[in-house]
Amino acid sequence: MTDDIDIFRHPAARRIKLAFDPATGRFRLTVPKRASLAKARAWVAENIQWMAEQRAQLPQARPFVPGAELPFGDETLVIDWQEGPSRLIRRVDNRLVASGAEVTLPRRVEAWLRREALRLLEEDTAFYAARAGVNITRVAIGDPRGRWGSCSSSGTIRYSWRLVIAPTAVRRATAAHEVAHRIHMNHSAAFHTLVETLYGSDPTPHRHWLRTNGAALHWYGRSSAGGGG
Repeated sequence: MTDDIDIFRHPAARRIKLAFDPATGRFRLTVPKRASLAKARAWVAENIQWMAEQRAQLPQARPFVPGAELPFGDETLVIDWQEGPSRLIRRVDNRLVASGAEVTLPRRVEAWLRREALRLLEEDTAFYAARAGVNITRVAIGDPRGRWGSCSSSGTIRYSWRLVIAPTAVRRATAAHEVAHRIHMNHSAAFHTLVETLYGSDPTPHRHWLRTNGAALHWYGRSSAGGGG
């Protein structure tokens, strides 16, 4: 088997199943509890062509290196790195001005994006929470692979920091979606009506944008299919 396959034995699985995650570039092989691993390997070998096709369609890795362009809401920023002692990242017009050790640049650019994501998403969340008349106890960010936001019954909303590199409307529609969960902890018709009311228009195109382009957002800051920047 190739090294981009994660194998999971599942007690409830009835058959061998192979799935691909374009956000990570990895395959997930689910094997029934009592199934032969040799049989699973043979089944994977029969699907080599399909696997190659999935790899070929992977989004392009976009590392945070000097001169790289990255989306920031509806804008495009350029990483402007020059030799110098400062480790701070500053935005000047459409440039992210940086110096310090080049080897630490990717980590520092991501840290800057995370801070900006938290700032903007706190603002978005407060705006829609005021419209909804609900209380939000905390806004946090992370880097989940499977979802763009989540809302707990305690009032904590968590977002993917990568929403800051999505279009502004997509980020805001996601915030309206999560705030609506403070009233409806489900995806009922009433919930979707509330999301549209809070957002002020139909958020469906923005959900579709994430389904179509979301995987590519996970490749910003990565240097290759094998890992981070």
